[in-house]
Amino acid sequence: MDITEIMKMLPHRYPLLLVDRVLECDGQERIVAVKNLTATEPVFQGHFPDNPVMPGVYQLEAMAQAAGILLNQRTKRAGGIAYFLAVDKARFRRVLVPGDQLLITVEMLRCRTTMCRVKGTIKVEDELACEAEMMFGRKE
Repeated sequence: MDITEIMKMLPHRYPLLLVDRVLECDGQERIVAVKNLTATEPVFQGHFPDNPVMPGVYQLEAMAQAAGILLNQRTKRAGGIAYFLAVDKARFRRVLVPGDQLLITVEMLRCRTTMCRVKGTIKVEDELACEAEMMFGRKE
């Protein structure tokens, strides 16, 4: 899935669209996506100007957006919005900087009609950078 298809699946837009490409998506249980960090990301202007680092909340948001694509595929509702209900077991294990390519994997743990729980990870060059469990709710 390229950026054009991603923009059909998610309501997010620049500068907060944090998924560049989807490599795999079975439409039910698992998605693998990519985010390429560049020095021109707006967040790096203030976090931190002399030492650019991707904030942890942006890492969680990138995983959430990948989860949103998976949920929209699962429910066949392109552009639907899944709202954060909870973040658990979040761990940040590596600093993410311009030049890193984030490999975002999200796997479904549980899903009901209006609520889902997922596990997400971000890896850079096969090194675990971030992981969390997240819960989402959506309006029907």
